[in-house]
Parts: sequence; structure tokens; C-alpha cells
Amino acid sequence: MTKTTEQGGLIAAKKEALQAQAESKTKNLKEFINETRMQEQIARALPKVITPERFTRIVTTALSTTPKLMECDRNSFIGAMMNAAQLGLEPNTTLGQAYLIPYGKQVQFVLGYKGLIDLAYRSGEVAIIRAETVFKNDEFVYELGFEPKLIHRPKLDGDRGDPIAYYAMFELKNGGKNFFVMTMDDAKKYGQKYSKSFGSGPWQTNFDAMAKKSCLKQVLKYAPIRSEFVEQAISSDDRFMRYESGEILDESNEIFEDENGNKADAETGEIVG
Repeated sequence: MTKTTEQGGLIAAKKEALQAQAESKTKNLKEFINETRMQEQIARALPKVITPERFTRIVTTALSTTPKLMECDRNSFIGAMMNAAQLGLEPNTTLGQAYLIPYGKQVQFVLGYKGLIDLAYRSGEVAIIRAETVFKNDEFVYELGFEPKLIHRPKLDGDRGDPIAYYAMFELKNGGKNFFVMTMDDAKKYGQKYSKSFGSGPWQTNFDAMAKKSCLKQVLKYAPIRSEFVEQAISSDDRFMRYESGEILDESNEIFEDENGNKADAETGEIVG
């Protein structure tokens, strides 16, 4: 047997071993999620908008379509998953409600703008809530002060140009209303500062949606809406959580390994050694 043949055999064996290890991790995590005790906890966490069976199928699919989730810490994955369950949001689907994003060995819960809109409507206090993209050739004017004003007239014929800004607005059933605007540069800086997975995941695959969500978070932060769901969604967005003894623990101030194996602060992303 030649040296080249031996090396080829070793590489193939290593690939098979890694594949088997990944399949084992997936199977173990899927089995854990489907255990009776875990299913009971998922059922207790979920609001009535989604059934435990549907939620479990969605999470199982997420594990298959995002293989890196299999390599993450189990309790970190379960923490992010249970946070989505408590909010009644479907993670990693085409609905864009929420995402479970692998970052090193941790899993980051990332809220989608459609998920935040759904939660706002669920409060029963919101009449209208929207988030929009402003393009270069649109007519767009907004003013702040004692009499704030926002006018957006999209260009209906021809090229609308590139996106230049984003905004979110709401009107409550009691008449209260507000809006928040971000330029393209504002949105990029916001994502880079607050999302550790900015370099991958939805910030790269669907930037407009993440920018809209950022505007929604800002405009709802001080809105007079009495909704624990909205508050939890905003506070847990882009956070790292851990599930232990039936509780979701915020782990965003812990030290962990980032995507490159460096020890980093989960809150700041700063390399610490």
C-alpha cells in the first residue's frame, strides 16, 4: 500500500468518524427534546398559539438544517429553544419570527421583526404596527420635536434605488403613537454592536429584516404596552441563555469560546485571553 493510499484511507476514516459523531450528537439532542419530561416542560412553556407537537417538529428540523447547532452546548441550545417556546415563536422557519444561531459552542437567541410584530399585536393594545424600508428614490421626510411627523411616499414607477433607511411606527387603540428611524449606517453600527452573530446568520442573509427589527425594538422600548411577552422578547434578543433545573438563565455576561476558539466576553465580544 502506498503512502498516498494510506493517507486517503485515513482522511476517509476521519470524515466517517466526524459524521458519525455529528449524527450521534443530533440523535442524542433530538431524543432529549422528545423525552417525556422535556415535552412536559415545553408544553408548560408554550402559549396557546402553537402546539407542543408543532414546536418540537420545528426545533427538530432546525437541528437538521443548521448542523452547527449540533456542536453547541446542550444547555445553551435548550435555553434558547425554551425562550422561543415561552414567547410562542417558531424558530428558524420561513416565517422569520425568531432564530437559534450557533456562535462558537453557544446558541444565541435572535428575534425576528415579524415575531416582534406578532407579540405586539398579541398584547391587544396595538391597532397598527409596521416596519418599512426607505429607498433612495422614495420621497421620505421626518421631523422630530413637539409635533413629530413622518411622510413616506414610495416611488411607484421605475427603480426605487438602494435602501437608505428604515423605520418602525405604531398606533395604539387608545390613540397613542410613535415612530423611530435608522439610517443604513445606523443599522449596521447597531447590528455590529449588539449582535455577536452579525458576521453570519440573519444579519447577513436578511439585513433589511434585522434592521426593521432594530427599529421596532427602539420604538417599543418606551411604548405604554403592558405585555410581558414584548418585554421578554426585547430583553432576550441577541442574548445567550442556559437551561438548568427548569429555569432559563441569562449567560450573556459569562466567558466562553467564540467562533475562532478564543475566550471572549459574551456581552462585549471582547477577547479576554
